[in-house]
Amino acid sequence: MRILIVDDNSNMREMTRFFLDDLGAVFRECEDGVEALEAYRSFRPDWVLMDWEMARMDGITATRRIVRAFPQARIVLFTQYDDAQLKAAAGEAGALGYVLKDELINLRRILTASR
Repeated sequence: MRILIVDDNSNMREMTRFFLDDLGAVFRECEDGVEALEAYRSFRPDWVLMDWEMARMDGITATRRIVRAFPQARIVLFTQYDDAQLKAAAGEAGALGYVLKDELINLRRILTASR
């Protein structure tokens, strides 16, 4: 499994990678939506774990652009915001899931269910 982690917080990227490390995944990381677009093109991940609030390009915009260019993309928005409007916007942009950062066990469930 190839996983792209997109988050502007390096500690959060590291914690997410550590939490999912036993899945045997290959990880690539980037800091914002602009980097995520280029990383998707070159890395072709099975899953993208996308933060929402980032510099240069937010996660909703990046999700929309990735899905437009790569309709098969599987993106999960993972954020600290438990917000119904943000969750709806993520779905409209093409995200297949929405996970709170303090509930990473739900992220594991999504990723392992797809195997």
